[in-house]
Amino acid sequence: MILFLVSYLGGVFTIISPCILPVLPFVFARADRPFLKSGLPLLLGMALTFAGVATLAAVGGGWVVRANEYGRWAAIVLLALFGLTLLIPQFAERLTRPLVSLGSRLSQDASDATAQGGSVWPSFLLGIATGLLWAPCAGPILGLVLTGAALQGASATTSLLLLAYAAGAATSLGLALLIGGRVFAAMKRSLGAGEWIRRALGVAVLAGVAAIALGLDTSFLTRVSLASTASLEQSILDLAKPKPTSSVLMSNDQMAGSGAMMMSAKPAMMAKPGDLPVEGQFPSLNGAVEWLNSPPLTNEALRGKVVLVDFWTYSCINCLRALPYVRAWADKYKDQGLVVIGVHAPEFAFEKNIGNVKQATQDLGVTYPVAIDNDYAIWRAFGNQYWPAHYFIDAKGQLRHHHFGEGEYAESERVIQQLLAERNGNAMPQDVVKVSASGAEAQADMDNVKSPETYVGYDRAENFTSPGGQVKDAAASYAAPSALSLNDWGLSGNWTVSSENASLNQPGGAIAFRFHARDLHLVLGPSADGKPVRFQVLLDGKPPAADHGADIDADGNGVISGQRLYQLVRQSGAVTDHTFEIRFLDPGAQAFAFTFG
Repeated sequence: MILFLVSYLGGVFTIISPCILPVLPFVFARADRPFLKSGLPLLLGMALTFAGVATLAAVGGGWVVRANEYGRWAAIVLLALFGLTLLIPQFAERLTRPLVSLGSRLSQDASDATAQGGSVWPSFLLGIATGLLWAPCAGPILGLVLTGAALQGASATTSLLLLAYAAGAATSLGLALLIGGRVFAAMKRSLGAGEWIRRALGVAVLAGVAAIALGLDTSFLTRVSLASTASLEQSILDLAKPKPTSSVLMSNDQMAGSGAMMMSAKPAMMAKPGDLPVEGQFPSLNGAVEWLNSPPLTNEALRGKVVLVDFWTYSCINCLRALPYVRAWADKYKDQGLVVIGVHAPEFAFEKNIGNVKQATQDLGVTYPVAIDNDYAIWRAFGNQYWPAHYFIDAKGQLRHHHFGEGEYAESERVIQQLLAERNGNAMPQDVVKVSASGAEAQADMDNVKSPETYVGYDRAENFTSPGGQVKDAAASYAAPSALSLNDWGLSGNWTVSSENASLNQPGGAIAFRFHARDLHLVLGPSADGKPVRFQVLLDGKPPAADHGADIDADGNGVISGQRLYQLVRQSGAVTDHTFEIRFLDPGAQAFAFTFG
């Protein structure tokens, strides 16, 4: 119930977001008409259309996005005709073609028929057209709802959350419409300016149509809007759900069932060894698109074994740092009844490539069974919300313990020992594995991490400071920021920024980031044709020397040979603020996300 209230409030705050500006003229064009017969049907049509299209887009894939684009252009034409009829009343009388007649009917009937107590359907249809064009800025609240929908699949809850968001927007717009109607009525009575007001609204509608057609609602206004409303929305989320005591590196958290990468688990996320009540039955392992290192495993076949299920994805730094312990447990206890199963649930699209996962498991030395959960079937069966996440199953097929995030490895191993002792009927040695990991798998220096995981694609990008902001899904030239504050970053060169990454179109492009951490990692990929991309890393304008990461040399030189996480910086001395820069010598580089340790 709390999440529905949060979604509703997120919608209410759209009235102060610049992203609402292009559709305001469509709404206020009804301000001088009866609210119940004109304004309310328009807002209902807008809310229902947005909720329906957003639900389909979140779970239905690219075909929905393409279909919606056709609908948007039809709506643009329709509302442009509506604006013209407001600006030039004689225009409607001269239109004879079917489409124009429809636009005329919507504009004229919505204005005249509803005022006389007639049908509400013309206004409702105008609301549908407005709903197709409305592109609210995806701040923290809408972002977590949409991400949860994509991971959890289609559901009534998804649609109702989006409808609550749309209802909040309709509420604030409705109040503005009621107030605006009274103002317009007073102006018409006192100034006798009804015709001029009508024409001004026509100009405003056409301006709104032009802004949407030019993409201003999804580019410039989005950047302005997020700067003004994101902190307010985040405050609401923090009030609805207290901040965890550990560091959660993704903003899309468990309220929407979305995935979050975790540095360490908070106490409520684990049980104490020795106190392992039954938490439920072993959820189903059905739904994997492929199994690696093993034929498909079932719950029935695993009965009598102690099972550790590890949810991971191969470019997740938190998963990589937990992996040495999971490998060690699999080796140490495999002859005593432990079966480790890695469930690979992708975060980025390239992690759905089975060839990439096969290569990663080989490179990372993962020899235990891995279920490739590209459709999130096992993820949903467990109700999982985090990478990494460990679930411990006893020999009777009962879920006895869980742990989310990094850390507490000795406690997790003692859980394994206790469950094996129960299975085998004898006590287990209490010694625990000692791991000495290197590269990206080495444990983080959390006392010195002051930079958050940062995504490059526009869906979740934060603190981007190149002049002009990000341009969505189109090639654009970027300039490096003149100065970077801590955790600010920017692009230079010609890039195409998509929802989850930025792709370099021409050689010589760069990314700069002001950070504070011992380690800096960047998830990168080569060009679309797989051709390697050469790059050089600089720290404060100089080669990193002794502070270079595992994937570059002391001069900062490296090569992107595959889609994975690259360790680019490991400071050897005292950890301080630094400006990181990566310069790409070849085109085609794809950058996804920064992580720190």
